[in-house]
Amino acid sequence: MFALRTRLAGAVALVALGAAGCGGDPAPSTASTMANASESPGRQIAEGASGAPSQGTSGAPGAGASGAAGGQAVKHAFPVQGKASYGRTHHDYPASDIIAACGLTAVSPVDGTVLEVARTDTWTAKANDGATRGGLSVSILGGDGVRYYMSHFSAIDQGIDAGAVVRAGQPVAKIGRTGDASACHIHFGLSPACQKTGDWWTRRGVIWPWSYLDAWKAGTAKSPVADIDKWQQQHGCPTKPLTNP
Repeated sequence: MFALRTRLAGAVALVALGAAGCGGDPAPSTASTMANASESPGRQIAEGASGAPSQGTSGAPGAGASGAAGGQAVKHAFPVQGKASYGRTHHDYPASDIIAACGLTAVSPVDGTVLEVARTDTWTAKANDGATRGGLSVSILGGDGVRYYMSHFSAIDQGIDAGAVVRAGQPVAKIGRTGDASACHIHFGLSPACQKTGDWWTRRGVIWPWSYLDAWKAGTAKSPVADIDKWQQQHGCPTKPLTNP
């Protein structure tokens, strides 16, 4: 786990919804809340260095402690409050589409710090830009060093801003179908932090999340750290998409 922990020490459903399902999206960095004028309208990225948040507690169903950062347990939670389903496959890269009713509450899947928030849907079918495909989205750097990404929201909660500390099970947004979504769902991706901002092709997901979602839904502790670290040892941090964007 050398690669992931070295960076952390320095900073902190169904099958696919078809070809029109989910894609890439906007971009993330680290700590004080600040809108970047060069970014898309409604997008916030965190800037500066940020340590992992201290261990917190969450009364949310499906939350369990797993992973560790600085000797502290990092809690995880299933990302949806209410009925949801997801498959074990995704259309062209590892991720999960969590199918749930429009308007249900999405929660933080981990104790962590918000890296980026996109509050404006700028995706258009004509451009089909991977950087905007997720519509309204939230990216979180977990206290375990893993990046957790969720998109296609209809609204993002007040106070969920770049640099904000969040806890597993804390409400962050409402499920919707912004971006290129063809139905209400959450696109859920796990990845190394890498550039933290701009690398949507990594942030959208690099390992299959379903086994972690299974565990968190059952209230069982399961950490993606080892799988993410293994992937990064093999691939590093790609500077461009590895697959069709």
